[in-house]
Amino acid sequence: MLDDASNGRLRKFYHAEKSLDLSGLPFPRYDLVDLEKYSHFKTFAVQTSRGCPFRCDFCSERFYLGKKYRYRPVSDVIEEMKFNRLKNVLFTDSTFAGKRSHTMELLEALIPLKVRWSALWSSNLCRDGRFLDLAKRSGLLHVNIGMESIDRLTLARMNKKINKLSFYKEIMSNLRKRGISYSLNFVFGYDTEDESIYGQTLAFLRENKVPAAYFNILTPHKGTPLYDRLQNEGRIIDHDNIGRWPGLRCYFTPTHSAPKDLERKIKRMYREFYSFRSVMARLGLPTREADFASWTINFSQRKMFNSDAENFDHC
Repeated sequence: MLDDASNGRLRKFYHAEKSLDLSGLPFPRYDLVDLEKYSHFKTFAVQTSRGCPFRCDFCSERFYLGKKYRYRPVSDVIEEMKFNRLKNVLFTDSTFAGKRSHTMELLEALIPLKVRWSALWSSNLCRDGRFLDLAKRSGLLHVNIGMESIDRLTLARMNKKINKLSFYKEIMSNLRKRGISYSLNFVFGYDTEDESIYGQTLAFLRENKVPAAYFNILTPHKGTPLYDRLQNEGRIIDHDNIGRWPGLRCYFTPTHSAPKDLERKIKRMYREFYSFRSVMARLGLPTREADFASWTINFSQRKMFNSDAENFDHC
């Protein structure tokens, strides 16, 4: 592509013939960065896999990282962490533990390193006690989970087949009793919802004392089934800027409200959920490492929202 650009024959699209083999990837050179310029508590990104085995209606990850789920050799991941002497890690996989057996091998290898790590994984893993116990022993500090909705019809429209409402309480109980900090992602704007979804979601979070949550406006990314459907219905209102503020701006015409109304409802959910009264009711006094992680997330969200209520960004 660079050769084509330098010779004035740059093509509009370039497609790899096959997915890149993830073995033997070069390690990041953090030694070339003056880390003293950054905060005392430094977290480093590590990727153990690419792609996603799921096909959610709204998600565009597989267009960026490939349709086929694939993963790096465990030895490569461990050597990267040793090479850079990492102690606080965010695994940036679209879906951590897309292949459970491979990830459990990785978790076993993490134990001697005594690291603290966070990741995003699917809700079904939280029903696997053996996996959770191993994740905790290997240094798991926080996990982010795509719950997406508490409405059964909306989950079906999303093609979120692994999310079962009947398992939600069990999932959160399993995390809580192991002292694992967690946060939940939600998406709003599907035609299957009505006005009650916002209040019901907040009530669900309060009832279950969920440590942290993120509320996202449905974003019709180009190439997804969602985008094609809304485009055919003439409901996309800002083609050029889709992707600039995903989850924060409404780029289509919802069924039950105006775009700006949906944005205001999401801001109101943030304001209520991260109010000081709500934080105190949901979080106990911090006595464990997981508690401190949850408190840190809540205060960072309060600060981010209050600093610029019109353009807050939780990404």
